Amino acid sequence: MNQYMRMALAEALGGMRANQGGPFGAVVVAEGGRVVGRAHNMVLVSKDPTAHAEIEAIREASRALGSFDLSDCEIYASSEPCPMCLAAILWARIPRVFFGCTHAEAEAAGFADAEIAAAVCGSREGMPVELVQVDGAECRIALQEWNAKTDKVPY
Repeated sequence: MNQYMRMALAEALGGMRANQGGPFGAVVVAEGGRVVGRAHNMVLVSKDPTAHAEIEAIREASRALGSFDLSDCEIYASSEPCPMCLAAILWARIPRVFFGCTHAEAEAAGFADAEIAAAVCGSREGMPVELVQVDGAECRIALQEWNAKTDKVPY
């Protein structure tokens, strides 16, 4: 498993097990392989619907680098970014996203964003960011654990 995706998955599992948010984690990696942002979903603990893993990791990376321009970085996310996170990735100018689980797999676990994507995103054709799926089977562990969780708070 990719080392950065392993970190994103660890974030997802840790945050979910601590009841801080859904089963999502993300890691921002700067040129040279330095991790500059690492976070998990914090929606439940922060009561903030925008506290997704990718957003939190981008915020941390921007602080660490002292810049809003993360064009020399890549992001690893345990699941395919939702429309809001994809927009943040575009604003941060991150050129490449590696993700584990797909939108369809997240939807099966109760995280449906197809209506939002249709309203906001339209087509991905010509999008200035490369989306690459890696380690999907390993990342499904977080979604499976979420589905089995008896004390989860659906949102």
